[in-house]
Amino acid sequence: METTRNNNYLLNWVEKQQSWGKYVFSLTQVKNDFQDLSESALKRALDRLSNKGRVLSVYKGFYIIVPPEYTSRGILPPLLFIDSLMKYIDKSYYVGLLSAAALHGAAHQQPQEFFVVTETKQLTTIKKGLKINYLTKKSITDHFLEKRKTEMGYVNVSNPELTAADLIYYNNRIGGINRAASVLNELAEKMKPERITNGFVKTLTTPTIQRLGYILDAVLGQKALSEKLYAESKKLKKDFFRQPLKTTDEKTGFQTNQRWKIIINMNIEIDE
Repeated sequence: METTRNNNYLLNWVEKQQSWGKYVFSLTQVKNDFQDLSESALKRALDRLSNKGRVLSVYKGFYIIVPPEYTSRGILPPLLFIDSLMKYIDKSYYVGLLSAAALHGAAHQQPQEFFVVTETKQLTTIKKGLKINYLTKKSITDHFLEKRKTEMGYVNVSNPELTAADLIYYNNRIGGINRAASVLNELAEKMKPERITNGFVKTLTTPTIQRLGYILDAVLGQKALSEKLYAESKKLKKDFFRQPLKTTDEKTGFQTNQRWKIIINMNIEIDE
C-alpha cells in the first residue's frame, strides 16, 4: 500500500513537471521535494516509472521525462535534453560534426549517432538505441557557436565554419575523409568567407587547415572560402608541410598539391 502511494505521489510530481514544460530532473531535486521518503524508496519508485517508460535515467542522478509522443522511442531526441545534461555535469559543450551539419541543412545522410564536443573526457552514452558520442577539445570558444532554440530551451551548436573544421579534424569518428567531404559539399553553402577570421584560423591545427583548404579548393571548387582560409593562414605565418589526405594510407608515390602541400593518397568521391 505504501509502495503504491509513493509511486502515485512521484507520478503526480512527474506529470506536474511536464505540465510546467520541464522534461528533465535530478535525483537531488526529487529528494528535496520528497524529504519524508527515504532514498531507497524514491529509487524504487523511479525504477517502476522507468520500467513503465515514463522516465529514463540517461546519466547517474539525471532523468528525462518521456511524454506520450515519444513513448514508442522510449527517449527524447537528444537536442531536447543535451543542454540540461551538460549543465548538470557542469561541462562546456557544443553539438558538433554530423549533428551540427544536419542542423545547418547538410543532412546528406541522417546521422545515426549524436555528436557533442566537450573540454574533458566523457563516456559515450547509449540508451534506448541512441548513442551520444563525446569528443574532447582543449578549449571551447563561444564566439564560434550558435544558440539554437528547441522546444525546451536553447542548445549550443558549432557554426558552419567550425563544423567544417571539426569534420576534418575528427574525420575518423564519422567514417573517414570521404564522408567528411560529402557533408562539406552541402555545408559549404552555409559557410561565409568573412567568418573565416584570423581568430578562427588560430584555433585550428595546421594539418586541419591544409586538408580543409585542399577539399574546399581542389575538390569542391569553393574558391572564395579556400582563398580566405589560405590568406588568413599566411597572415599567421602557418608553415605547410606535406600531409597525407588520408592519414592511415601510404605517403609515398603520390602527387602533392603544391598550394596546400597535401599528398593526394586517395580519390575523394562525393556521394550525391
